[in-house]
Amino acid sequence: MGDLGRTTPVRARVLAVLSLVAVLLLAVAVIGFLVRNGVYVALGAAGFALGIASGWWAISKRAPRRWYGVIGMVVGAVVLVIALLRAGSEDWESFVRALICLALLATAVLAARSALAASLRTTAAAQVHRVRRPLYPVLLCNPWSGGGKVEKFGLVELATSLGIQTVMLDHGLDLAELARDAIARGADCLGMAGGDGSQALVASIAVEHGLPFVCVTAGTRNHFALDLGLDRTNPRQSVYAFRDAIERRVDYATVNDRFFVNNVSLGVYATIVQQEGYREAKAATTRGLLPELLGETTEPFDLQFMTPDGTEVDGSFLVMVSNNPYVLAASPSTSQRLRLDTGCLGVFAVSAATGVQAAEVVTLALAGQGPRSGHAFEFSCETFEIRSRSGTAYAGVDGEALELETPMTFRSHPQGLRMLVPEGNVEITLRRQSRGVHVRDLVLLAKGAQLS
Repeated sequence: MGDLGRTTPVRARVLAVLSLVAVLLLAVAVIGFLVRNGVYVALGAAGFALGIASGWWAISKRAPRRWYGVIGMVVGAVVLVIALLRAGSEDWESFVRALICLALLATAVLAARSALAASLRTTAAAQVHRVRRPLYPVLLCNPWSGGGKVEKFGLVELATSLGIQTVMLDHGLDLAELARDAIARGADCLGMAGGDGSQALVASIAVEHGLPFVCVTAGTRNHFALDLGLDRTNPRQSVYAFRDAIERRVDYATVNDRFFVNNVSLGVYATIVQQEGYREAKAATTRGLLPELLGETTEPFDLQFMTPDGTEVDGSFLVMVSNNPYVLAASPSTSQRLRLDTGCLGVFAVSAATGVQAAEVVTLALAGQGPRSGHAFEFSCETFEIRSRSGTAYAGVDGEALELETPMTFRSHPQGLRMLVPEGNVEITLRRQSRGVHVRDLVLLAKGAQLS
């Protein structure tokens, strides 16, 4: 959002203008390419659509019909490759033009990100909130998480050297009780070394007691840590948040008053994770169930909701409600959240019932136009409700398999989670935000407005 009461740095303005000029020149070059190669572009789009539709057939049918889908995927890929090769094999001059286009694209992207980063950097100092170092911090540790990262990285020894008490989760112990016992003994800050499910649970108890929370990246995937901009390769770095005591306020969300930091999935994914043995054999379980869940004779999922514009949707095979919206278009940041402080839920749902519909959804989604499909819905909101006729529905809440009562009420709780983060995390966060630059942001920067 632009703030005309503040001026943007000269460097940011110059970079914004450079990026806009590169975008205009690239648009001219692309239009010229499409005019010369319209047939091959159409052929490539057809090959891509065939591949997606065949892929849907392959996952929604059982053998031997599944092999028709596999063959279709191969044919689609071949058609796409041929179209790309033919479109780019005119002559030496075409090769030079392609290089120029790539150079313009690189200039537009890099200048845009640099312009936004330069603008946001002016607000970084104001966003760093140093607070008193916790006097009695406690770090709860899951020794099995991430294949044993707690022991591998010496997290207990590091925490002890920093004056942090550690509590180890063991078989038969309840993580929530351990966290509450730590608070009863006087803990003024809680941390969790574990995966996303453990992070969400301990964070919810910290919020419940008004305490700050430290996320130590000792899980397998650590999606929450990724979107926070924490180092997932070295969890030792996140332990220093107890010492640095730099506070960030981020959002959390609830479903039927149950806390989550990442997302809640319903429909096909939620049904699969309910299956016994899923954790031990994820691929095999998924491969065996998808044809049953997505086949032609399958009953639609018992899920209903209303979009912000009043459209009633029934029977979506996938609904994901996230704590802040994910990037869903084709991008290096796909499936990530660039911000955790928008105060909004992200909602994405797909109701495609055939391979052709699935191809339409995927094609438009990759172009950043998913909502234009009549079978995909993407929007943000502060509250959201999902209904079912049965009164219950399976849900994967931050990866945990549950069955919840409906209607399910989702709410965003803006800046309700007090995070302590390591030195430098705020600047990393701003750099992540700069990936989401839009043309309107560049125009504002070029005019001299400061982005907030």
